[in-house]
Amino acid sequence: MSDLAGTLMERLTAEFASARDPERAVGMEAYMRDQFAFHGLPSPIRRARARAALTGLGPWSADDLRAVALACWDREEREFQQFACDLLTAHVTVPGPDFLGTLRILITTKSWWDTIDPLATRVVAGLVRRHPALVARMDEWHREENMWLVRTAILHQLHYGAATDTDRLFGYCAAQARHPDFFVRKAIGWALRQYARTDPAEVRAFLAEHAADLSPLSIREASKHL
Repeated sequence: MSDLAGTLMERLTAEFASARDPERAVGMEAYMRDQFAFHGLPSPIRRARARAALTGLGPWSADDLRAVALACWDREEREFQQFACDLLTAHVTVPGPDFLGTLRILITTKSWWDTIDPLATRVVAGLVRRHPALVARMDEWHREENMWLVRTAILHQLHYGAATDTDRLFGYCAAQARHPDFFVRKAIGWALRQYARTDPAEVRAFLAEHAADLSPLSIREASKHL
């Protein structure tokens, strides 16, 4: 681990521990179906403590970001993984295309929606946008067995708006229309609902064409503002 990453992890560990709220942690753990331990830090407090830990540190290289993210993923408390997502989002323009390998590790380890969604819609999104050759990897991910990679591929264009590659958006949604998992079906609906802000007619046409294959959840989510 780099000196910069090591210093941050030491500070962050102390900041989070000093604000620990065991009673609140119980509720947070239950909300996450007891999959992760928590310090019990609400997002505003977690982010305030993180800002204190980050004071005076930087600039950040891709290697620093990788070291911090992996170190955070090794920690038991979920706040560390959530912090890593915030850090990567804030420095999304730093890494090069090879960083996608690190993101794959983060996406497929300790996976749940609270880390997957910022990684997909902000970090992977930014990386693919800056390095268009990576769309080939999204083409691979949307057919992976790992449902979180599938969700990431479907959601990575969520904030692209008029720049959305509609062939891929609709192609991914059609390919996974019968996926059995809630989180993939929800992602399909979310991605389509968001794109409907740009082109509602095209989303309506897609829903009509694939009504027999799409789950009621996907259709309901996609149709909310149509």
